[in-house]
Amino acid sequence: MRVPPTGLAATRAFFGPRAATWETRFPDDGPRYRAAVTELAPPRGGAVADIACGTGRALPELRDAVGPDGTVIGLDVTPEMLHEAAARGRQNLAALVLGDALHLPLATGALDAVFAAGLVTHLADPVAGLRELARVCRPGGRLALFHPVGRAALTRRQGRELTAGDLRAEPNIRAALTAAGWHLDAIDDGAERYLVLARLR
Repeated sequence: MRVPPTGLAATRAFFGPRAATWETRFPDDGPRYRAAVTELAPPRGGAVADIACGTGRALPELRDAVGPDGTVIGLDVTPEMLHEAAARGRQNLAALVLGDALHLPLATGALDAVFAAGLVTHLADPVAGLRELARVCRPGGRLALFHPVGRAALTRRQGRELTAGDLRAEPNIRAALTAAGWHLDAIDDGAERYLVLARLR
């Protein structure tokens, strides 16, 4: 498996052709998404966004979490991913928005929580991206950085090996979050998944 790229055009070129079969390639991820959203715990009636939502795997869980009076936004940079999300009916659960995570089309302080699966390693400037996620959150807002596969398994899938410089390694992601205004609350960097929970300072 090729290593996914960083940068706007490269990300679209990589994910666009894969959108239609994305969920069938990884059919067993649903329970891990559900558990991660539960641990993020967006408030009932609150506003939450899935940034880099892809086909919208987390959107049903986010809608269940905030309830019918809450706001759910699914944002992705790849039009084909959003088309696939809509084809699966997820436009009925969330507003689907085409946008760049480094320049979110959201008001400052608009959100109570952000869910981001597989996002940070695709950002040309991860600290700037984390800072932009902080901008759109209210004070005390919550953040989940998630991947439904553990780091070691993912790097093996991509034909690579883990290195000390991996952004998602605990010391590195902690430093990046701190630089962007977040406080790292918890990290699960295990064999089955990757989940970082943080809150806005």
